[in-house]
Amino acid sequence: MTRFYALVDCNNFYVSCERVFNPRLNNIPVVVLSNNDGCVIARSNEAKALGIKMGAPAFKNTDLFEKHGVQVFSSNYALYGDMSCRVMSSLSGFVPDMEIYSIDEAFLLLNNLPQKPDPFAREIREKILKWNGIPVSIGIGVTKTLAKIANRFAKKHAAHEGVLDLTDNPRFKEYLQQTDIENIWGIGRRYGLVLKSYGIRTAWDFSRQDRDWVKSRMTITGLQTLLEIQGRPCFSLERTPKPNKTIISSRSFGSGVESLEELEEALAGYVTRAAEKLRGQGSVCSNLTVFVLTNRFRKDLPQYTNSQTIRMPHPTDYTPRIIKHAHNVLKKIYKQGYAYKKTGVVLSAIEPKKRKQLTFFMPSREREKKEQKVMSVMEKINSRWGRGAIRPAAAGTNNNDKSWKMRRNLLSPRYTTCWSELPVADADINISGT
Repeated sequence: MTRFYALVDCNNFYVSCERVFNPRLNNIPVVVLSNNDGCVIARSNEAKALGIKMGAPAFKNTDLFEKHGVQVFSSNYALYGDMSCRVMSSLSGFVPDMEIYSIDEAFLLLNNLPQKPDPFAREIREKILKWNGIPVSIGIGVTKTLAKIANRFAKKHAAHEGVLDLTDNPRFKEYLQQTDIENIWGIGRRYGLVLKSYGIRTAWDFSRQDRDWVKSRMTITGLQTLLEIQGRPCFSLERTPKPNKTIISSRSFGSGVESLEELEEALAGYVTRAAEKLRGQGSVCSNLTVFVLTNRFRKDLPQYTNSQTIRMPHPTDYTPRIIKHAHNVLKKIYKQGYAYKKTGVVLSAIEPKKRKQLTFFMPSREREKKEQKVMSVMEKINSRWGRGAIRPAAAGTNNNDKSWKMRRNLLSPRYTTCWSELPVADADINISGT
């Protein structure tokens, strides 16, 4: 039985999320900015047509935004995360086997379909738009890599109307010939430059290479990519996400921070988030890295960057304990007289909590149970009332007034996750956006 893979990719996802609850944004240029309203990280098709580049600094494009009426938004992660969950939940109702690849992408395994893959994919696309308001593109292939290639054409070429099936496609060779080697999933720029030096410039060129030659230059992963391009599945669905080997939590500050006390508050908040992720995957960590840095773009200010890694006495996921160690490290690397732009924490030496390495410094089982109960209660409260409803005192209070708080001056409401920001129906809105 032949298996088909479908890659479902939400179109311009962050922009599409903004448009769901604000139809006036339809058919006009829209961009979403990175943390601290820094760079463009999402663009509508209309914004792309204006020549706005991904990663373009917002402050350098202010005149362009004003001239063409570009609507600009800060990143609304609460909205985007919830909308992603809704889309993925809808997709799970179509097939039993699915891999959530990213916030806006998912692989589906299509087996025993009552119809051909193309009409089935178009039905999925229509219903996701109807149920969630998010347009998607779907690429279909006999391997995940070919589904990725098909999705790229489905998204970029309107003639496909959002769906391209490469299985038994008479233009299969043509599509591979039009796919640049660097755009193949798993190859990237570094290997792309190497392959181009040998005259291999497209996916079709790559598909015709000798397997031993590819393996010798690109290791087993490169060989698997070659086999996938040739129609031999090597990458199966990952139904359970792999635990992170390292967890990083950090953000740039809205303005420079000079005092140790403010840095400690910000760092405590980042540790809290990192520890949540650690517990979420059922892990503990032994190594802790803390770093600080100034704004390297401010040539008029003195520059300083430093970091330090320590090994904690025993593996842990207990937020207050990690905060304590992080603050001790911060005090060692902090220097007065600098305006810090960023601090953060890296958790490493991560292992499963149920199989953690014991040491002589482990707390008693009774104490561990109490700590686990405290963390469980905090997470239940935050799950019910929103992240940050309850947090360690070390992370500070009234953080909206802190200089280290991330700048998001163009933030839209959290329409789906905050009662006080629920959308209000407006009878004057034309739902078509025209």
